[in-house]
Amino acid sequence: MTTTLHWVPTAEFTRVREGIPEPYDRSRAVSALSRINTLYMIKRAGSGHLGSSFSAADIVTHLHLHEMRRPFEADGDVYFSSKGHDAPGLYAALIGLGALDEHLVHRLRRLDGLPGHPDVHTPHMPFNTGSLGMGVSKAKGLVLADRLRGLDRRIYVLTGDGELQEGQNWEALAGAVRHGMHELTVVVDHNKIQSDTWVADVSDLGDLEAKFRAFGWGTLRCDGNDPLELEAAFRKRAESFPEGPAVIIADTVKGAGCDTFAATTSLREGEWMYRFHSGAPSAEDYRAAYAELSATAAEVLSRHGLGQLRTEEAAAETVPAADPLAERLPQVYGEALAELARGDERVVALDADLVLDTGLIPFSEEFPDRFFECGIAEQDMVSMAGGLAAGGKLPFVHSFSCFLHSRPNEQIYNNATENRRVVYTGSLAGLVPAAPGHSHQAVRDVSALGAVPDLLILEPANGAGVRAAVEFCATAAESVYLRLVSGPVGGEVAALPAPPLHVGRGRVVREGGSTVAVGAGPVVLGQLLDAARLLAAEGVELTVVELPWLNRADPEWLAQLASGARTLTVVENHYTRGGQADTVGRALLELGLEQAPRFHGIGLTEVPRCGTPAETLAAHGLAAADLAGALRTGPAAATR
Repeated sequence: MTTTLHWVPTAEFTRVREGIPEPYDRSRAVSALSRINTLYMIKRAGSGHLGSSFSAADIVTHLHLHEMRRPFEADGDVYFSSKGHDAPGLYAALIGLGALDEHLVHRLRRLDGLPGHPDVHTPHMPFNTGSLGMGVSKAKGLVLADRLRGLDRRIYVLTGDGELQEGQNWEALAGAVRHGMHELTVVVDHNKIQSDTWVADVSDLGDLEAKFRAFGWGTLRCDGNDPLELEAAFRKRAESFPEGPAVIIADTVKGAGCDTFAATTSLREGEWMYRFHSGAPSAEDYRAAYAELSATAAEVLSRHGLGQLRTEEAAAETVPAADPLAERLPQVYGEALAELARGDERVVALDADLVLDTGLIPFSEEFPDRFFECGIAEQDMVSMAGGLAAGGKLPFVHSFSCFLHSRPNEQIYNNATENRRVVYTGSLAGLVPAAPGHSHQAVRDVSALGAVPDLLILEPANGAGVRAAVEFCATAAESVYLRLVSGPVGGEVAALPAPPLHVGRGRVVREGGSTVAVGAGPVVLGQLLDAARLLAAEGVELTVVELPWLNRADPEWLAQLASGARTLTVVENHYTRGGQADTVGRALLELGLEQAPRFHGIGLTEVPRCGTPAETLAAHGLAAADLAGALRTGPAAATR
């Protein structure tokens, strides 16, 4: 059954804003309309961060309607979200205010549309956010630049409360006071829930007001979902703290605005996980929420004689749904890790606020005394792992790949220099799923970690490969970075047997001719197998090889593979520099073969784009049809 969706045109926002003279009701109405469009955008896209967008909606509305001077002009006040999860809500508000083109309401998380997290290529997004903890520092730099240019404007930054677990936030505070940054106001969206559960249960922030005051910041607190309290807080900020930076801790409700999503009403008895942090709501929840939000708007419009709310309709089914029965590697991994822990008491697990996405729920429930939730603090987590390893434990460390290889890179290297054996498991690796945007697409992790001493990088292709990899990690002489794709695994790749894991050696998964393609992981192997079928129809038999080791290539194995190859191509779910192709290419050169195959690498050469898996792979030349064309023409083929 097709669900009919409703969205509010920009003209209706204008009619409501101009027809309601009273500021409180105007804010309530615009927030309700923004929430309707946020709901529409996320449901239509099939994913997005609804709870964070709803908790921040009243703050965003108040700032743009009542606080900011010339917000969309070059010399006007600036607002941006540091946490970035609330991007759909911010987009909805900007579309409603006419600052973004109306057609973009239909293009959330689509190619050439609105990215899953803010990106500077979108109008009125001054910074890329979604990588947490950077916002206050970026705002400070902007204040300093404005002063050097003689520009007088105010900078408003929204942070999440879970985000405040990142240490960079606290590094930034003292410098703002030292420079007397009266231009800077930070608003904390204090909805008290981070990715999956309560902030207090992950890594409690303690007395936030006292902490900010200790750094010398003017500190205020208010109900962030009440327009009157917001107005009073911003007025007091101007009156009480005119000489320096100030923070407004806005107590909000995650999912505020309708009971369907509000954490205060949607959490069931005994439920620990908030269900609407990410993803799209069900058809039933969509209809219930839309009814609540439209009733809120209708009540305000009716009191001001504006008649009925005018909306447009659209169908929901625009993005192909993933097979719910398809194999997903983080879930297989979590079960395998729990199984390993049953027989090995050394095994402990550390998590960075992603227990659901990294598959750790089975482990955390079965071994609560060996599970350590570190919150959004990757550097702390990795160094803790070093301490656990020093104490004789075998720590498995978890986060999204995009954060695990980058934020604690120095700490990973430090562990290696101490010869501490640690397993680093990065989920959401590679280009797809691409809907969250480039802040969450880990396509430089191999280059960032490939040179760390005694660290193997291993990317399994399916569930059997994951189980074999976990067993390997338990006995490996070196540390391991386990790279896991989070999207569904295609049936052909899922059916492959587990590979024999000998460091630097791969296996042929499709016998063919002298045109040889090497890759790792479910995305690349799936596309290569599809490309092989396309080439076979033209009489070209492609040999497809799985090499799960991304920073090692065994010379003897490689020499044997190269002896039967006319061309050898490495395809990688990664940038072309510093990845698997560089490892294999160097190893091939060092063999000094008299008749070496022509060699080239295919991978990303530009910042990854946001969209559906199919359109994003095609945009970067990694879809099966593109690979078939590149393999047909050989090393001269262009990559994107």
